[in-house]
Parts: sequence; C-alpha cells; structure tokens
Amino acid sequence: MLKVVGLLLVMFIMPLFGRPWKNLYLGLVLASLMFLPNMNMELGHKLIMGLDFGGDMMSLGLTLLSFWIVMLMVVASTSTIESSGGSYFSFLMVVLILLLMGVFLSVDLFSFYLSFESVLIPTYILIVGWGYQPERLQAGIYLMFYTLLASLPLLIVILFFDSLSGAALATSLVTVTWTNHWLSVMLYVAGVLAFLIKVPLFLFHLWLPKAHVEAPIAGSMLLAGVLLKMGGYGLFRFSAYFMGNLSVVGCLWTVVGLTGGVFLSLVCLRQSDVKSLIAYSSVVHMGLVVGGLVTMSWLGVVGSYVLMFSHGLCSSGLFCLANMNYMQIHSRSLILNSGLINLIPSGALIWFLLASSNMAAPPSLNLLGEITLIGSLLGWNFNVVYGLGLMSFFSASYCLYLYSFTQHGEPGKMNFNYPSIEMKNFLLIFLHWSPLNLLFLKPDLFYI
Repeated sequence: MLKVVGLLLVMFIMPLFGRPWKNLYLGLVLASLMFLPNMNMELGHKLIMGLDFGGDMMSLGLTLLSFWIVMLMVVASTSTIESSGGSYFSFLMVVLILLLMGVFLSVDLFSFYLSFESVLIPTYILIVGWGYQPERLQAGIYLMFYTLLASLPLLIVILFFDSLSGAALATSLVTVTWTNHWLSVMLYVAGVLAFLIKVPLFLFHLWLPKAHVEAPIAGSMLLAGVLLKMGGYGLFRFSAYFMGNLSVVGCLWTVVGLTGGVFLSLVCLRQSDVKSLIAYSSVVHMGLVVGGLVTMSWLGVVGSYVLMFSHGLCSSGLFCLANMNYMQIHSRSLILNSGLINLIPSGALIWFLLASSNMAAPPSLNLLGEITLIGSLLGWNFNVVYGLGLMSFFSASYCLYLYSFTQHGEPGKMNFNYPSIEMKNFLLIFLHWSPLNLLFLKPDLFYI
C-alpha cells in the first residue's frame, strides 16, 4: 500500500515542477507499472484499496488503446505543454489516463460509473481551457448537459441493482436474474441511454460535432480515440444483465444506427468544414458498432471490438491531419484547404493513407471490423442489407470527397506560404497508421 501511495504522489506532483513534458512521460510510465503488470484476466481481482479491478481481452485492448492515444496527444500538444499552462496540461493528462484505466478495468458497476462520469471533467477542461474560439463555451455546455442528462437514470439503475440483495457483489457482473419482463425493459432503456449518448447513436449525436469543432487537437483525439469507445464498452458490459431484452429493444438501436448512418453519410457529403466532416463520419462508424453489439453474437462483439479499436486510431489520425492544415492555413474550410498536392506531395500521401483506411480499404483493421460486422448483422436479420449497402457506398463517397477536395484542384490563396511538414507530424501520423495496418496481420489478438 505504501508503494502504491508513493507512486501516486510522485505521479501527481512531478508534472508540477521542472520540464513538464518529461515529467508527464514519467507519470504515465509509473501509472502503467502500477496497473498493467498486476492486472488479472479474471473478473473480480482485488487490485488496489479494496476496489474490484480486472478485465478480459476487450478491457486490456481498450486500456492499451487509451495509453497509446494519450501518448500521441502529448506528441501532438508539445507547443501547449511547453507554454505557460503546460504543467496543468500535464497534470490533466495523468489524471485522464488514470480515469480511463478505471473505466476499462472496473468490475464493480459503481466504480465503473464513477470513472465513466469523471472522465467528463478533464474533457470539459480541455475543450474550454484550450479551445480556439469563444464557441467552445457552448460546446462544453452541450457536452455537459447531454452526458449528465442520461447519467442520473444510469445511477438509479445501478443503485437498484445494489439494493436487490444488499450484498457487496450485487453490482458485479452476471449476478442479476430477472422475473419481471417489463421492469427489466424499462431498466435496460434507462441504463443504456448514457452509453448511447456517449457512443453517440444517431438522434443523440448533436453534442459531438460541436465538441470536435471547438476542441483543441488533444480534445479531438480524446473524443475520437477513447471517449466514443467508452460508450461502446459500457453498452457491451451493461447488456450482459439484460440478454433477454435485446430481442425486444435491441432491434430499435440497430435500425436507428443504420438509418442514421445513411443520413449522416449524406450530411458528410454536404460539409464544408474538415473537422465537422470527420466528426460526422465517426457517428456513422459507431452506429455500425452499436448494431454489432446489439446482436450479442460472438462475431458481432468481435467485429465491434475491432472496429472500435481501428476507428480510434484512424479518426484520431485524421483529426491530427486536419489540425496540421489548420495551424498553417488558419481555416478549416474545404475550399481554402484545397490543392495541397501541388505544394506538399508527401502531405497528400499521408492524407491518402488515412482516408483510405477510413473507407475500410485493405489492409486496414477497418476492413476486418466492417466485414465481420456486416456478416454478423446479415446473419441476425437479412433485411438490414439495404442500410448496410447504402452506408458502405456513401462512406466511400465522403472519404473520397474529403481527400479529393483537400488535395486536388487549385490551391487556395492562403496556401502558397504553406511550409514543409515537420518531422514531428510525420511521426505522429505514422504512429497512428502503423498499428492500424500492421495489426491486420494478426487478427487473433482481437478474439474475445
């Protein structure tokens, strides 16, 4: 216990002194040394201070994805870290990674809920504190109200679980059996609403484009790379209590997700803002993830896990590219961000690599995830073939639209002073793209 307390003190105090970016790396390494080697793959392992921590392969994979994305956020935000507020930013990153580990490694529902909602605080601070425009205040309010609105029903459901037997394990996994069918349906809808907003599902997605547009690069990477996966992970974990209700309510989420995916793909084709287009494309992909999770078949869950992992890397990389253009041109407009292939051919290459991965071109993990999900959904109900076909076609369309508009055509008037790309940005994109394509060669890592 003294060792754990000492590590926590060092991790929280060190970023406040000296070179903050070096101390940030030290804090993240100490966090990984504290949690990961001691993690047991069996649920219910007591890790620290009497709380239930543990996990399975999905928990481990999403935890490692969180570490990877936060490290890349540090690389993308070196100018912020070296500024006057760099110590606070470093401290925020350390707190964030601890909370994310609490989300993905919690077995007890209440500790999971506590970590799940606490992640909202550093996300809000990132958007409001380091955003670029005054509209970031409105985006922060959207984020807070959408998330907090659905948090109270989830808390009530968790407390109801705890009151069923009064035992400490009442909120652990697979300990609840149901006799009242309609009560369980109501509890299921009330419980998953918070996760559907966090995913976000179509009709609950209006906070996401605003948050993405106004967030700094670290905030956009956090939202796309990790926060949306928290919603999918929570939906999977919570559905384990209500397997009998998925046939009643689950089909509704699938229909909404696929229909919304088609509509939002058309919205992407009408966007003039680069970050808005990437944000709406995230909602399209996560709608497919919700459909796979609702089937609760082995193929659907594995496909959703693969697509969540691949989308976290691909979408985060696209936001890095959008930020790279914004820092030079000072505009997110597709009209002004045009013709860049004439100025920087190497930039066109990295745009092509990530845009093709986003449209599930081989050999990316997106292809593996989407093929698996399409197979599971067709096996669940063949009538979804129309929505899947339209979504696949329009997804390729808006990815080509994004690439062609930014790289081809006449360069905008503000583009002629575009300097060469820094080596840091090449490294940042490579660290997104390489695991996204190399892990395609080892798909059995994602078997659950």
